[in-house]
Amino acid sequence: MKIEVAVRSDIPLLCDLLTSLFTQEAEFQPDLDAQIRGLTSVIENDDMGDILVVRDNNNIIAMVNILYTVSTALGARVGILEDMVVSSAGRGSGIGSKLLESALEFAKDKGCQRITLLTDHDNEGAHRSYQKPGFSRASMVAFRQSLG
Repeated sequence: MKIEVAVRSDIPLLCDLLTSLFTQEAEFQPDLDAQIRGLTSVIENDDMGDILVVRDNNNIIAMVNILYTVSTALGARVGILEDMVVSSAGRGSGIGSKLLESALEFAKDKGCQRITLLTDHDNEGAHRSYQKPGFSRASMVAFRQSLG
């Protein structure tokens, strides 16, 4: 098992993971074309972000996106973790915790001074998983408006 940065040829396997994730979330629906566009944008634009994957032989069994932006409050680069997903076969084995730990170290090495993530408000299992390595519930509330 290896954790490494995704490459363009990984996109079909990443789409499979995203489909499993988006079928569990109330706000999103799987859209293969949109997923391919989004993954390609991140993989091909180093300043936009990176996608870390867990490989087990030729299979990708987990992924997380680290997207980059700048915090004017910190005057520094910060990261946003998105699309953290472990395949059904890999759940419960600690892969998610190892991937999260690697993502935090990777983001720090990329100059990020803070990491933010969103999770469903009722996903208590995910909340506990994120609190273990030191995440805390922010006082800010997310609002969204579709512009497309």
